[in-house]
Amino acid sequence: MSRFERMRGRLRRAYESGRASSRARRVEPAAAPEQSDVAPSGPAAPGPATTGPATTAGRESSTPLHPSTASRDDADVPHALRIGAAWSWRLIAIGIVAWALLRIVGTIRIVIIPLAIALLLSALLAPAVGWLLKARFPRSLATGVVLVGGLVAVIGTLTLVVNEFIRGVPELSEKSSQGVRQIQDWLKTGPLHVSDSQLNRYIDEAQTWITGNSKTFTTSALSATATLAEVLTGTILVLFATFFFLRDGNKIWRFLVRLLPVAARWKVDDAGRASWSTLGAYVRATVLVAFIDAVGIGIFLVVFNVPFAFPLAALVFLGAFIPIVGAALSGGVAVLVALVDSGPVTALIILGAVIGVQQVEGHVLQPLIMGRAVAIHPLAVIIGIAAGVVLAGITGALVAVPLIAVLNTAIRRLAARTVPDTPPDAVVVASQAP
Repeated sequence: MSRFERMRGRLRRAYESGRASSRARRVEPAAAPEQSDVAPSGPAAPGPATTGPATTAGRESSTPLHPSTASRDDADVPHALRIGAAWSWRLIAIGIVAWALLRIVGTIRIVIIPLAIALLLSALLAPAVGWLLKARFPRSLATGVVLVGGLVAVIGTLTLVVNEFIRGVPELSEKSSQGVRQIQDWLKTGPLHVSDSQLNRYIDEAQTWITGNSKTFTTSALSATATLAEVLTGTILVLFATFFFLRDGNKIWRFLVRLLPVAARWKVDDAGRASWSTLGAYVRATVLVAFIDAVGIGIFLVVFNVPFAFPLAALVFLGAFIPIVGAALSGGVAVLVALVDSGPVTALIILGAVIGVQQVEGHVLQPLIMGRAVAIHPLAVIIGIAAGVVLAGITGALVAVPLIAVLNTAIRRLAARTVPDTPPDAVVVASQAP
């Protein structure tokens, strides 16, 4: 064998040995971290044989940390404190976002409130539009017919209420004067024994208060004029928004869903449609319950010949749209009118009728008509109404409860782990086998 062949054999063996050692390093786990505490032996290891600080550092690095910690400093903080801090900054972030949203809503409330009312009206009138569409009406014509019919019904009802109120005001004013005199006589001859000088002083103080607050009344009248302009603008916006919600509501919703990421579209679409069903059920059930309340209390007002029976029944109907609070206030007005017109006995009977109707409404009508789909705890209702009054007045009180019902359904659907059904208009593309 020549020298060249021997050299080539040595190079091949060295190459194969290097490949074998490389494969062994890839297969076997690295043991360097585990042997970091072992001091190197032999003359190649300079310095003393003890590890000293290196051993301490190694022990610190090998100390097991909690899965939620990112460093040794976090591990020194108690777990409960770390959890509380994590919750705190997240709640602060949510509060800042909620505050910003409330400020935005308060700034553009003249637009937000009419749109919310338009959604309520659309949920109420949508079944009528559906019936006309089944009768082969064009969509625009069906929407226009339903909207005009609703306007005619509202205007006709308001006309009847105003006419009856105008006819009954003189008689009620006379009876109110008689009632005031009866109260004065009772204050004099009753258990309080109020003298004429004391009555005159109280009346003078009331007149002085009215005179001193005349500027406030004037400012309120001017603000009422500005509010009237806002009401007219909002009414026009409500009519336009209701028309387009009824005609193109499905297209508008699909457009909004397409703005979301693809992975979230089906979930949001399912939650939105379930919320719309809840809103429709709530509005229709509330209208039915309000009508039953108005008829029940109106019958008692007619039987006992209380004036303004129809306007008071209409007021009860409108007040029933504000759960718990509205029915009590409107019923209180009916009791006050009965007290002024017919005396305390009739007023007590009307009060009993109002309480009885409210009990039937709360324990029979609402659970039976609304069902569990829109069941809301009374505490949530009271808090929602109070917040709505603070933020947007009477309109906020009207919108608060349906908004809570819609959010309740939407959050439940979004938090559910079930996969929504495939939309009927979805196109499923299947891959072909090779």
